[in-house]
Amino acid sequence: MNRRIALLLASVCFASASCAPRLVALPSGAGTPFPDHAAAYEQATDACRQVRTMAAVLAISGRAAGHRFRAKLDGGFEAPARVRLELPAPGRSIFVYVANAGRATLVFPRDGRVLQDAPAAETLEALAGVSLSPDDLRAIVTGCGFAGAQPTRGRSFDSGWVAVDHDAATSWLEQAAGTWRLVAATSKGVDVRYTDFVGGRPATIRLRTTQTAPTDLTIRLSQVDINQTLGPAVFEAEVPAGATPMTLQQLREAGPLGR
Repeated sequence: MNRRIALLLASVCFASASCAPRLVALPSGAGTPFPDHAAAYEQATDACRQVRTMAAVLAISGRAAGHRFRAKLDGGFEAPARVRLELPAPGRSIFVYVANAGRATLVFPRDGRVLQDAPAAETLEALAGVSLSPDDLRAIVTGCGFAGAQPTRGRSFDSGWVAVDHDAATSWLEQAAGTWRLVAATSKGVDVRYTDFVGGRPATIRLRTTQTAPTDLTIRLSQVDINQTLGPAVFEAEVPAGATPMTLQQLREAGPLGR
């Protein structure tokens, strides 16, 4: 990436689950109607809704597709629907994932392999164990839960939490120092939790799925740059000459991060 998108010294290794933040059980039951849900949700997501671009280091650890791993990725995100994830290493990067709208290219420069013009969500699922569109991934990383979520109703609970329901998702809010903030979001078998807030933004994300082979990832953000210009080249993948085409099935068989 321009300026500093080569952000990482990266490695892939076995990770301990003990570093994952403790999960608080979400309130259960119907709750009590909360008429001010739209205003609370707007306040809780005000900062993340202002994010047009974001670049950060994503330190990821956990389990996907039955494998434990740890890695540091360079991440670049731009609205709408543009993502770059890169796992650098001395010499040449291990992989570069670039998504524009609903399509993705995944390059393994060291191995001379490439997956081109593939569904972005399916490619991410094969690579990291979770199926997310580029917009949803950007929304999650910026602290907004799921993309395009419009509040339809709200429910309060004795714990002080408020659930804001959307068409296909639920956002969970709590108050801190008199201000609402988004601390969890759930949608279609994906559970997102936010902790370690700095300046109103979460620095740690716990991302889980409830699939047959569940994914449980902890993502710690650092070196975060918000709304800096990211040039067009950031969201382009350079394909080595003579690269061998690969399929989504081959990527799935390789395991997380193309092991």
